[in-house]
Amino acid sequence: MMRNLDEILNRDCLTKDEMVFLIHLSGENEIQKLHNKAKEIREKYFGNQIHLRGIIEFSNYCRQDCTYCGIRKSNNLAERFRMSKDEIISVSNQIYESGIKTIVLQSGEDLHYSKEDIAEIIIEIKTKFDVAITLSLGERPFCDYDLWRKCGADRYLLKHETANKEIYKEIHPYQKYENKIAHLKYLQNIGFQIGSGNIIGLPNQTIEDIADDIILCDELNVDMASFSPFIKAENTPLSNLPNGDMSLLLNTMAVARIVLKNAHIPSTTALATLDELGREKGILAGANIIMPSFTPYPYRGNYLIYENKKCISENPQMCLPCLSLRLSSVGVKASDSYGHSLKI
Repeated sequence: MMRNLDEILNRDCLTKDEMVFLIHLSGENEIQKLHNKAKEIREKYFGNQIHLRGIIEFSNYCRQDCTYCGIRKSNNLAERFRMSKDEIISVSNQIYESGIKTIVLQSGEDLHYSKEDIAEIIIEIKTKFDVAITLSLGERPFCDYDLWRKCGADRYLLKHETANKEIYKEIHPYQKYENKIAHLKYLQNIGFQIGSGNIIGLPNQTIEDIADDIILCDELNVDMASFSPFIKAENTPLSNLPNGDMSLLLNTMAVARIVLKNAHIPSTTALATLDELGREKGILAGANIIMPSFTPYPYRGNYLIYENKKCISENPQMCLPCLSLRLSSVGVKASDSYGHSLKI
C-alpha cells in the first residue's frame, strides 16, 4: 500500500481512480504523505506566501432557493439586509488600509443591485484604491459580466458545487447545471480570472463525485478552486444532515493541489467553523488563500449561509494580528501582492 502511494504521489498526472484512492486515504501516515506532497507543490508555486482576500458580504437577499443555504429565498426567518454604496466603499477603504490587495464583493443573487449599480461601485473602488476586485454575485445576465469586466473587475467566483447533475438538480430547484458551466466559460472568455469548486458532504455524494469536481476544475482551467464542507443551516431542507467530514475535505484539497498545481485554493472560514485550527490545516494540505470577512455590524451576523459561522462576532481589524500569528505558526506569511492568477 505504501509503495503504491509513493508511486502515485510521484506521478505528474493522476487518473480518476488514483484521485479516488488518495481522497479515500484514512491512515495517519498515508494522509501525512498526501498532505506533505500538496504542501510541497504549494510551496513550489507560491513559496511561503498566503494571499489574503477581504470579503464584503453586502446583501443576503437571494432569488435562488438552494436547499442547503441559510439565505435561500424561502428562509423567512433570515433577517435580510442590503448595504449602501457608501457603506461598501467605506469598508473597501478599511480593507485597503489593512494592506490587503484584493476586495471580494459577495452577495446572494440580489437583482435589487442593477448592473449599473455594481459598475459604479467597481469604478469607485478601482479609482480610490490600488486593489484587485473579485465578484461573487451568482448567475447574472452575460451583459452584466461584460460591463463589470470593462469597469475593471478582475475575477469572478461562481462555484459549480457538484459535477453530479442529479445532485445539482436536487439542491438547485431553479438552476441548471449546464447554465452554470456556460456562465463560467463566458466569464473566462471575456477575461475574468474564474473560480469554481464544490461542497463536500452533500446528500448522496460519493468520492467519485468529488474526484469529478476536481477534474471539472482542471478541464475549465480555473484560476481558483474552492472546496468547502457542507455545514447545515437552520430553516432549510437539509438542516438535519450531518456536517461535512473534515478529513475528507482536507484530503480533497490536497488532491486538488496535486492535480491543479498552480491554481489558487482557499482555506475557508467554513474549515475554521468545523475545527478551531481548520484554516491552518487547510494551508498544510495545500491551500494558499485566506478570505477574512470585513462585513460590518449590524450586517455581519446575518450573512449566515450556514450555522455557527466562525468569527462573526469579532472586529475584522482586530482579527488580522491574530491571523498573522496563525499563519506564522504553520510557516507562512501574508503576501503583499495582488495575488493574481499564475495562469495569465
